[in-house]
Amino acid sequence: MTQTDRPIMTDEDAAIQNGAAPQNAASPADAGVSAAPGMSSGMSVESDPAADLAKAQAEIADLKNQVLRALADTENLRRRFEREKEDAIKYASGKFARDILSVADNMRRALESAPKEGAGDETLKNLITGVEATERELLNVFERYGIARIDPKGQRFDPTLHQAMFEIEDASVAAGTVLQVMAAGYVQHGRLLRAAMVGVSKGGPQPEAQPGQTVNTKV
Repeated sequence: MTQTDRPIMTDEDAAIQNGAAPQNAASPADAGVSAAPGMSSGMSVESDPAADLAKAQAEIADLKNQVLRALADTENLRRRFEREKEDAIKYASGKFARDILSVADNMRRALESAPKEGAGDETLKNLITGVEATERELLNVFERYGIARIDPKGQRFDPTLHQAMFEIEDASVAAGTVLQVMAAGYVQHGRLLRAAMVGVSKGGPQPEAQPGQTVNTKV
């Protein structure tokens, strides 16, 4: 190619070859996205005050519910501890009371086996009187600790309080009636310490059950 055949270079082409930007090129600022109508450059979107208030109120209500639940749980826990403490105080002597029941049983057996013929003997009479006084004092001590004797003779058999040891054939009384008490039972503040050991009748008429109540006459 001869010198005359080369393309003619314009001033713009020469500027591009030398690294300069063309004069008609758009500036970087001009190349950006134009702002949305009604918004100036650099302005942020404003939040909705009503929505923010509703969100804050919902968060406050949720926190209030959490606090109320925590207070209720704390109160329930305090009440449970109070009940457990009261029960511990009430029944602290329960084991000792069960161990001492045999003493009361032996006193009762001694009084029941005392000869009635020799009751006129002064020495025997004084002995019986002393055993009776000791038994009364023991029962008074039991009462101070909420312990009460169960003597169910003539009552309907109750499996929650009585332990049937044998049955007695007797058609003259309702079936399931306690006819004999071998050992009295005891409760402490309504809680059973020991069931009464009894003999229960059978062969008689069935007792009438109260509304909503079932009668258990089986030993």
